[in-house]
Amino acid sequence: MTTSMLDAGLGTLGQLETFQAGTEGAATNNIFGGDGTLLTGNRRQRRQESAQYKRNLLHLTRLYRGTIEGDRRATVAFQEAMSRADFTNLFGDIIDRQLLAAYQTRPVQWPSYAKRGRVRDFRTVKRFTLDGGEGVLNQVKELAPYKVRSVTDAAYEYAVAKYGDQIAVSWETMVNDDLDALTELPTRLGNAARRTEEKFAAQLFSGSGGPNSTFFSNANRNQVNATVTGAGTPTNPALTVQGLQYAMQTLGQQKDSDGGPIYVEGVTLVVPPALEVAANNIVNATEILAATGGGPGTGNDQLRVANWMRNRVSVVVNPWLPIVNTTNGNTAWYVFANPTVGRPAMELGFLIGHETPELWVKSPNAMRVGGGPVAPEEGDFEHDAIQYRVRMVLGGTLMDPKSAVVSNGTGA
Repeated sequence: MTTSMLDAGLGTLGQLETFQAGTEGAATNNIFGGDGTLLTGNRRQRRQESAQYKRNLLHLTRLYRGTIEGDRRATVAFQEAMSRADFTNLFGDIIDRQLLAAYQTRPVQWPSYAKRGRVRDFRTVKRFTLDGGEGVLNQVKELAPYKVRSVTDAAYEYAVAKYGDQIAVSWETMVNDDLDALTELPTRLGNAARRTEEKFAAQLFSGSGGPNSTFFSNANRNQVNATVTGAGTPTNPALTVQGLQYAMQTLGQQKDSDGGPIYVEGVTLVVPPALEVAANNIVNATEILAATGGGPGTGNDQLRVANWMRNRVSVVVNPWLPIVNTTNGNTAWYVFANPTVGRPAMELGFLIGHETPELWVKSPNAMRVGGGPVAPEEGDFEHDAIQYRVRMVLGGTLMDPKSAVVSNGTGA
């Protein structure tokens, strides 16, 4: 058994014991993980209000812990317990919780540059944004009427879709591996769910031919080049201090419908793995050498300035960018305004009540000769196969192009 498998199993036990201790001390309908995070959307929540259920669950988790640590006595007791239907159902809870724990601990990065949304069903939803109404106020003379200002709106549409797959584990694998396959399964499915989200987000603003050409364009004034920023600006500069300076200038020159500035409190620099070192060197440098009046510090008259970008720019490395963008995925870089303030550049939406991945096991189509239920872990009638299915629901759309800037990094 690998260390990661053992850690996953022990982490699940810690969550269950925390849940046991928390619910015995006070009446509650909430389910909490080992780190205190509220675990919502669990379909077994009503059943967990039973005190007997909690005691049985805790007992089973202790047997499970002994099993994955190599305790032979615990393994025998665990196998005996698994032959009874109540413990079979309880063990399903352990696997379900382990999947949720793996999903929650897997680092996810898209919320730093996209808004998180919630939808009620699979029908197309509209997201409305307002522009205007924020210009400076007009002077009102005595007894004169107040001027009426206009506010424009924009609508964006998307619908969520269902994603998922099945995994079949043979009964022989379960027996021979001492449940290792089942221990690792939730972690793999949790990782798959997170990867699905990250790739989905990357495909919104990038494609096989490069950055989304409809969203990033000269018409939207969110490409780094002289046409947008002004004379002297290189077209699609590589990621450097000066290139990032041009990108910030491009973002800062955006205007709302009143012709006023759009305030940006912070930005996220999204780069492929090939630019990770360059991005972090730029953002984490303590000083920047600059020539008098700006530009790179290559002349005789130089300035040493504190790196202002350390408190303004955060870096996200998205490994899906070169996979999605097969043209310039290793050189293109993006700047997104903070999605929680003002105007998000994009939104990812999740179905209410199903905002985390859900794991299902197929009920076996078999019955013992003497009668009685057959545990799912015994396999189906035809092949002794144990089948698991994971499901998640998400969707999304690009929104305000004034909150994002791109350079494909090719210099052309």
